[in-house]
Amino acid sequence: MTHTAERPDAFAHTDDGVAVAYQRRGSGRPLLLLAGQANNHHWWDGIRDDFHGTHSTITLDCRGTGASDKPRSGYSTPRFAEDVVSVLDTLGIERADVYGTSMGGRVAQWLAARHPERVRRLVLGCTSPGGRQAVERDASVRRALAQPDPDAARQALIDLMYSPGWLARHPGPYRTLGDPHMPAHAKRGHLIASNEHDAWEALPSIGAPTLILHGEQDRLTPPENVPLLASRIPDTRTHLFPGARHAYFEECRDQADALVREFLG
Repeated sequence: MTHTAERPDAFAHTDDGVAVAYQRRGSGRPLLLLAGQANNHHWWDGIRDDFHGTHSTITLDCRGTGASDKPRSGYSTPRFAEDVVSVLDTLGIERADVYGTSMGGRVAQWLAARHPERVRRLVLGCTSPGGRQAVERDASVRRALAQPDPDAARQALIDLMYSPGWLARHPGPYRTLGDPHMPAHAKRGHLIASNEHDAWEALPSIGAPTLILHGEQDRLTPPENVPLLASRIPDTRTHLFPGARHAYFEECRDQADALVREFLG
């Protein structure tokens, strides 16, 4: 596949005055890619080119990450969804395909529920509806990620993202472990946004056909959330990847991307 060079960051400005950096690559129907909690657009570097046969891809640095502003307030998944609308408006895109993973999937839920006219087809990966209805990670996972030793916490996150077999074949570097340049207040904001996400009542408002993907061994966002999402979103299909953990989109890249391309096609 021919690699298309990434254009320099451009910026959209939100209604509360935040500059949000975005990156557009390729040509074709727009595909918006939304990254996980406390990560910038590099989350998608490993698979982004796989969609350029049919789509132009649009990524962004969610407020608090990358080249975007890092305000003290305004961190919630509904707010992030409105930031995405600002990016689409700036680009003059009326309607896009949307693929959100992890917290990006939570943001995508709000985008598709509150702005159904902007979303042609929706892909939700390794995500949950949030709130009391969701199946949360267990206490041992939370303890592992909260270890005071940063190296131990980082290794715990790597093990939650990827299976041992995949790690043995792929020694890194890994793109899904967080933006290392985020200030502490922005990291806290992203954590609060993810923890407080609750789209349960909004999910039936999603009108776009929806594909839900998940790793079968995901302990960061348990796969029991897949049927919960499917029960609330009117037009869904689902797929679980055996043996995969949270970053199924890298570990099962060929299969996952083929499913997404077929669904979007």
